[in-house]
Amino acid sequence: MVVIMKISNMLGQRYKETPAECRITSHIFMIRGGYMKRVGEGIYSLLPPGLRIIKKIENIIREEMNRIDGQEVLLPVAMPATLWKESGRYYSIGSELLRFKDRGDVDMVLGMTHEEAVVHLARHTAESYMNYPFMVYQIQTKFRDEPRSRGGLIRVREFTMKDAYSFHLTQEDLEEYYQKCYHAYERIFARAGVPEVIAVKSDSGMMGGKVAHEFMLITDIGEDRLVVCDSCDFRSNMEVAECITENSSAEDADLECVHTPGFKTIDEICNFLSVTPEQTCKAVIYLKKKSYEPVIVFIRGDLEVNETKVQNYLREEIIEDDGTTDTGIVYGFAGPMELNLKKGTVLFDKSLKGTHNLVCGANKVDYHYKGFTPEREMGEIEFVDFAKAYNGSICPCCGKKTISITRGIEVGNIFQLGTKYTETMDMQYIDKNGALQYPIMGCYGIGVGRLAASVCEARHDENGPIWPISIAPWQVHICAIRADKEEVAQVSDALYNDLMSKGVEVLYDDRKVSAGVMFADADLMGIPVRVVVSPKTVSRGVVEIAFRDKSYKADAAIADAPEMIKNIIADELKKLEPQL
Repeated sequence: MVVIMKISNMLGQRYKETPAECRITSHIFMIRGGYMKRVGEGIYSLLPPGLRIIKKIENIIREEMNRIDGQEVLLPVAMPATLWKESGRYYSIGSELLRFKDRGDVDMVLGMTHEEAVVHLARHTAESYMNYPFMVYQIQTKFRDEPRSRGGLIRVREFTMKDAYSFHLTQEDLEEYYQKCYHAYERIFARAGVPEVIAVKSDSGMMGGKVAHEFMLITDIGEDRLVVCDSCDFRSNMEVAECITENSSAEDADLECVHTPGFKTIDEICNFLSVTPEQTCKAVIYLKKKSYEPVIVFIRGDLEVNETKVQNYLREEIIEDDGTTDTGIVYGFAGPMELNLKKGTVLFDKSLKGTHNLVCGANKVDYHYKGFTPEREMGEIEFVDFAKAYNGSICPCCGKKTISITRGIEVGNIFQLGTKYTETMDMQYIDKNGALQYPIMGCYGIGVGRLAASVCEARHDENGPIWPISIAPWQVHICAIRADKEEVAQVSDALYNDLMSKGVEVLYDDRKVSAGVMFADADLMGIPVRVVVSPKTVSRGVVEIAFRDKSYKADAAIADAPEMIKNIIADELKKLEPQL
């Protein structure tokens, strides 16, 4: 449906100045350009341009989900807490889940994700193996009481998300469908104008399951740290990336307890004893969140502990130890030997395996050991990967020292959930032998508003967004310079009506403002094809056609312009159609 839209009667304004709360590009331009308006912390209203972008992204997603046999449903935003109590997440998720009571004093939640709701929808509905496999999806409002909402639509509390859930009889069938979704996501991001989005291995977090991927747009403003190999296709989120190190060539030395008066940090010890951080073993201390029992991770001194790996190993959350708990640990001088730990867990990172002649704490104030060789002094040790990967570390895939750390915005994710939710919520089907079985689930999400903002981060110049034509609020922007001139108004009106009759989406700036104001607003609107009608162009019998990204500019005869513009749009849309 063609929507008539002239800037003179469009709700919203464009601004020269950057609002104080805006810090990143997409937030700045989408506020200044009149795409959205802040309502509260992490909550925004969308104006016509912003909503049109969101709807176009939703349509792309919907087409690709339908392409892989998805069935669209709609699940509730508010739901009884009993569903979340069945899965156990009512108790395991913190304050991000908004809990409230209705007028009947019934515990309720606002959905931040919908695994519980979709299992409730499908159980007692898909009761026979003949009903499987199937996938349902929705595009729905969600609420996550995010403590760090910032960056406009990048991190919000209320958001629109596409989430899809597949149900299978076998793990093999899930894995096959998982790949279909993986490729569907590649198509979605390519069609939305960001084909450079990459998939990385990730931690499944609160979602559960064993296999997960995140789709990331590489950008310096991203909150996620990514581990990539410059020599092969290895990609991983920092949370799960294996850290592979080379051991030093140091030989065994006699164990010696040395006086290190007041020297606690790695830098202080290295300077005092003339060693490098790689020649030290440091203790990083945490507490279990529920019991406050200490967790000590011994790791090579130049490395950082990956807390997600530790939590996954322990299967419980940890917090930093502030040193106020009576644990028996000699803070600043803790080491593996003669550790007088009252209660707790001791872990060894695999960076210590095969090492020799290290410096470590002696568990006495102002003393350290030199010549510490872990396997000689400690006997049999379980070494586990608890370290963060780092620039120049060894790639787990190709074995080269070509790992680099970058940042990215997560624009989508996919999980192999297994039977985590079907078992806890007792969803079963009858197999062909008449036995009851739990179906196996997959989960697939895309944040719609976050994707829109991410495209803006990737496609802009100093003056505003450069929207890909597939999701731009309009395809063509007519700038009528001196619209008070009759000849300009006549040509602009005729072009506007002709293009709309051809099904082209047109924004028409018919205001009687200066060319500078009109072009500045056009830059903020970011519409890919701009058509300028002015007294000069009309006098020559042409209009000027230009691309927002400045890659194309040409005159077209007034009579030929509508068909020429339509063909340009078709060509630009074709460029975004992925060959996958």
